[in-house]
Amino acid sequence: MVSRKSRAEIDRMRRAGRIVAEVLALVEEELRPGVTTAHLDSVAERHIRACGATPSFKRYLGNGRYGEGPRSYPASLCVSIDEEVVHGIPGPRQIHEGQLVSVDAGAIVEGWHADAARTFVVGDVSDDVRRLVETTNLALMAGIAEAKPGAHIAAISGAIEDVATGAGFGIVRQFVGHGIGTQMHEEPQVPNYRTGGRGLRLEAGMCLAIEPMLTIGSPDVEVRDDHWTVVTIDRSRSAHFEHTIALTDDGPEILTAVA
Repeated sequence: MVSRKSRAEIDRMRRAGRIVAEVLALVEEELRPGVTTAHLDSVAERHIRACGATPSFKRYLGNGRYGEGPRSYPASLCVSIDEEVVHGIPGPRQIHEGQLVSVDAGAIVEGWHADAARTFVVGDVSDDVRRLVETTNLALMAGIAEAKPGAHIAAISGAIEDVATGAGFGIVRQFVGHGIGTQMHEEPQVPNYRTGGRGLRLEAGMCLAIEPMLTIGSPDVEVRDDHWTVVTIDRSRSAHFEHTIALTDDGPEILTAVA
């Protein structure tokens, strides 16, 4: 079931979104060769908790469930490097010059989630790799621009697909955007490609996390033995951008933008 959020509920998500935006800004400040992914995670969790919020990802089991165990997500950030598309687990790995580092962050304020991701370029990369990153962000913004009451999910999907394929990049299909609210993942799904149907009709009060994931090579992916980290089959580089938005009568409001 797709829920419409009240103004008070969206305000809580807006507060969570501001914290997520601050986390990504802090990560950008810390990100340099030699820094470990665990350090980035520590910076993120410290800020989230200092703001009175809870990390969305820590102890996540999937399907809206949280708990302890070998399959629960162990960190507050997802930090995915180069061929890692999403859900990379922070640890002792050091960041190196010339890498792409995709960082996904989430926070919960009074039971309400916000979720966002950015891909950062560390040092010098090829023009094609830099274009991949820029195109993924452009695809996200094109999708957000179509998220208006009265439109359908297909408008978002088509706008993302057109930007991605127009630039010659692959679109990861196994992972898509989603509704968001009291659960990190809610209905509806928001594909980054056309599915052949119009999809759900959008209404004011709906909240979505739109998140294109593009690749410079094959869009096919697999999950590593840690049960979380998703990598491209051909180990080509990927990029990931995401914002949580609220649909208003005046159009989409990005809840995870830096104020």
